[in-house]
Formats: sequence, C-alpha cells, structure tokens
Amino acid sequence: MTNIKDIAKMAGVSVTTVSRVLNNHPYVSEEKKAAVERAIQLSNYQRNINAVHLSKGKTFLIGVVIPFSNHPFFGSLVEGIATEAVENNYKLVLFQTNYKEEREMEALMMLRNKQIDALIICSRVCQWDVMEEYLSYGPIVLCEDAREREVSSTYINHYEVFSKALAYLHTKGHSKIGYCIGRKTGLNSKQREAAYKDFHEKIKEPILPEFIFDNCLYFEDGEKVVNKLRSLHNKPTALLVTSDQVAAGILTCCKEQNIPVPDELAILGFDNQPIAKVMNITTFEIPLVELGKKLFLQSIEHTISHEEIKVKLIERMTV
Repeated sequence: MTNIKDIAKMAGVSVTTVSRVLNNHPYVSEEKKAAVERAIQLSNYQRNINAVHLSKGKTFLIGVVIPFSNHPFFGSLVEGIATEAVENNYKLVLFQTNYKEEREMEALMMLRNKQIDALIICSRVCQWDVMEEYLSYGPIVLCEDAREREVSSTYINHYEVFSKALAYLHTKGHSKIGYCIGRKTGLNSKQREAAYKDFHEKIKEPILPEFIFDNCLYFEDGEKVVNKLRSLHNKPTALLVTSDQVAAGILTCCKEQNIPVPDELAILGFDNQPIAKVMNITTFEIPLVELGKKLFLQSIEHTISHEEIKVKLIERMTV
C-alpha cells in the first residue's frame, strides 16, 4: 500500500510537506500542494485514520450505551446526545445491550482500547466494582445519581420525584397505590422502591407485592397490567407508571374494558411523551433531550461534574 513517503517521492517534495497538505496546513505553495494532490490521486492513497487518531490522541468518537433503541425514553436521550455531538464535531458509537452485561463490557473494552474517547451509559447493568476498573481509561458519564463516584453524571432524583408523585395521589384521596416499573434492579429503581416503602410507612399502610408490576416497558405491557388488576380481589385505586407508553396502554385497555379513569383507576405517568399529550395523561415531564445534551457535554469535559435535572407535574385528565 502507498504510504506518505511514497507520496513525497512521487511529488518531489518532503514528507513534512505531504503531511501539511493532508492536514490543510496553510503554509504550502500552490505548486507543491498541486503536486502532492496529483500524486495522491494517481496512487489512490488512503489515509490510515487510526494512525491519525493515534497521533492526535483522540478518535472524536463517543460511545453511548442504551438497553433498547426502540424505546421512546432512550430515543429522546440519544436525540439530545446526537444533537450536541454534531455541534461539537463528534460521532457516536451506539451500543444496545438489552441489559446484558457482556454487551456493556464490550463498550467498556472499547474505551480501554482507546477506540472511543468517552462512554455515556444511559442505563447501567454492570456492578460498580466492575465499572471502577475502567475509570482510568477515559471519561465515563452516567445517567443516574453518581455524586459519590469518580464519574460525571446528569440525573433525576427518582426518590424525590416518586415521593412527590405518591403524595400527589394521596392528596387526591388514594392510599391504595400501585406502581409499574421497567425493572426492579438498578439504582433508579431502588430509589423508587425506597420512596414507595417510606410513603407506606408514613401513611401506616402495608405494602402489597401484588400492587407492584415489573417488566413494564412498552404500550402492549399496559394490557398485561390491566388483566392482572382484574384478577385481584383487593385492587389499587391508582397506578404510578414510570413510562408514558405503558400508561397509554393501560388507559387504552381500561377504555376497552369499561374501567372508568380516573374514577375507578387513576393513572399517573412519567416523561410527558407526545402520546401522553394526545391521550390527556397526567404525568411528570422530564426534559430528556436536554438531559442528553448535558450528558454529551460532560463526556468531553476534563473535570468531573454532577447535575440534577428537575421535573414538573403536568396535570391532565387521568388523576
């Protein structure tokens, strides 16, 4: 394969001059520039981009770890990350893990091997002791409360938001409150679980395991929730649903089965996705695109920082 020395020989110039032409250096005469460009064209020379990145110490690639690419929550996060990446002349390497640890490890190994400059993990599956082994290889940014860790993070205080949601439903006359969640593991889920436990201690009501529904991620999961509710003798009067998609599925199924909302079942969603606006679902608005932008900017900063994203209640017709 033709290399930079061959180009210099063909053009009758120095290797330094060829390097300057390749890197658009201004101090090269038009005559020498034309000779180098002619030699490049004749030899069909292709730059070794990996060597260029190695010489600069940067790839201008940022890894982004998400569990699912077809979920609106993570789609909005990636939109924010990608928007800011374009503004800063970076490209993204997307890792879909399906919450499989080995796939998240592939992303961490790429950071270790200097194939990416930084790694943004939107929803983590690896334990913290595993993550710590890779902190010296480049910036890792988390979408969770990591204030006690040596990584940057942009996060939502899920304990606080869940507590506010439960208190809001309680002021509306509900004490039998269930909730729907994507997965029980993970820091964010543990914060919600703690808020749920503390709320029940405060109102002196027992926690009923049958009021908690996990693996609720998509619209069609709403039907599963309603069918389980119908099988219960003692039913919750309100549901806190951590995804507007699932909340929309529950509401649709309730209408099909003539379950009055909010009279018989109140529904409170999360995210304020377009489907929540269309279906008049009461929800908490999370500025996901803005959150994604902040995650990206943290990935190219040289200091560790933590930023909490505030959410707000959007009252509509389902509570």
